[in-house]
Amino acid sequence: MDYEKLYHSYYMQVYSYVMTIIRNPSCAEEITQNTFFKAMTAKKQFKGNSSELTWLCGIAKHLAIDECRKNTKLSELDEAVSTSTVDIEKATEDKDTALQIHLILHELQEPYKEVFQLRVFGELSFSQIGMIFQKTENWARVTYHRARLKIQERMVENG
Repeated sequence: MDYEKLYHSYYMQVYSYVMTIIRNPSCAEEITQNTFFKAMTAKKQFKGNSSELTWLCGIAKHLAIDECRKNTKLSELDEAVSTSTVDIEKATEDKDTALQIHLILHELQEPYKEVFQLRVFGELSFSQIGMIFQKTENWARVTYHRARLKIQERMVENG
């Protein structure tokens, strides 16, 4: 396998994916580098059962989760939330409401949390999200829709 070509082909996509999880550029860069290092040195080599990007994102996901476990401290929220629903878009104009949405998102169960982050912050398509989870595009759409509903319900509950 040509790891240099793999690196140049997928670096930015893997980095963007990691950024959706970590939201810290320097940490995301380090995890992305470790992803490619682990891909080169892993005992389990790429078997072709999925796309190379899916394989790399799987490695990156595990490394990012490990990093999140190490750092239990929340990072500051720098970006406003943007979604396809008008109610949430309007709500993000107010920074307090944006923080509330992020806090709700932080407490959201998996896979809703990650699917929502990949779609909104990572700007991935539903088919890409499905590939990452090794599910269908339709599964990603339904999961994203349910996550949106859960966020909206909690926003109403919290006033």
